[in-house]
Amino acid sequence: MNGALGLLASGVAVRGVFGGSVGDTGTTSFLDQAGTEPTPGPTLSAAKRLRRFLVKDPLESDLSRRRFRLRNGASRAVFTDAEKSYVFGFNAVMSREVEKIEEISPGQRPFGYEGAAAACTVLDLLTLTRGRRLHELLAGPAQHHRHAAYLGAGRGYALLCLRPARGARRAHPLLRWLAMDGFGFQWSLARADRMVGERTMPRLLSRAHCAIFDQGLGRLLWYHDSASPDDVGARVGAYPAGRRADLWSGVGFAATYTGGAESDELWRLTEHAASDGFRAHLAQGCAFAVAARLRSGALPGHTAQAVPLLADAAPEEAASWTDRALIALGHEAHTHDDFRRWQAHTRRSWNRRHHH
Repeated sequence: MNGALGLLASGVAVRGVFGGSVGDTGTTSFLDQAGTEPTPGPTLSAAKRLRRFLVKDPLESDLSRRRFRLRNGASRAVFTDAEKSYVFGFNAVMSREVEKIEEISPGQRPFGYEGAAAACTVLDLLTLTRGRRLHELLAGPAQHHRHAAYLGAGRGYALLCLRPARGARRAHPLLRWLAMDGFGFQWSLARADRMVGERTMPRLLSRAHCAIFDQGLGRLLWYHDSASPDDVGARVGAYPAGRRADLWSGVGFAATYTGGAESDELWRLTEHAASDGFRAHLAQGCAFAVAARLRSGALPGHTAQAVPLLADAAPEEAASWTDRALIALGHEAHTHDDFRRWQAHTRRSWNRRHHH
């Protein structure tokens, strides 16, 4: 164990996994930018060297470096701020200063805990600690940000090119499936040319996991096309019909959770989803997002604005659809099929409201 950790800390194994730079993001690592490398020494333990090596470059939050179609205006700042908070949370874990995430504004704090969960997952996997750090994060600082933390855990797996396993010990039986969503987001973020342009699918996924992966990809498309409803609609429409339902679900989540669009643009987004035949999936993604936001604390203005348009309901009502659907599944629900039923029951609530 100590020998393996020493090898990882030296940078040899980690660089091989990350494809030449920390996180496979197309940017050099913070340590490379600073011109310093973790060097073995009697005063620096292997664990500390590993943490120093994994620190993220703040420039990774600049999505224009990835050739995303960023528009001028508010949407550009929205996505940059979300990724800045993610990187801040990731690095807070690496510097053992998780408490600093609470200094982030309430609206950005979930993204900070998403980054923290990604960092905990990476460390747990590299040091073979069976999810200990992630569990401690979920049980402590991130207890009100579980949706974000499970999405972040999936991003951590993607950084190491590993398919999400069952997750941390004592993980939430259904929320843990959000890790596959986070995996889809991060995997596609680092490989946008292939995932968005060529519309490929990772070979390491089973067929059952592909649907939830596509929800993460759908969230990424909202970022990639800078919350432009026409561009996002055209982008989703270019994928095979069998994938578009889950992509629209991811778009609905991101449009509500992260924001970036004005009211008239959100209205056009509903029209695109309806014309594609997946209006209910857009509403379901929205309902999951507002439920996550409400559990994290005060509702951001962009979320309160989005829900009546995307879900055609008040925020509390849309969130209640997910709660009722979860209760209907019973205490034993934990499988991938149960997670899909949770989503389907939520869509039924929207359908009943919409058609009466």
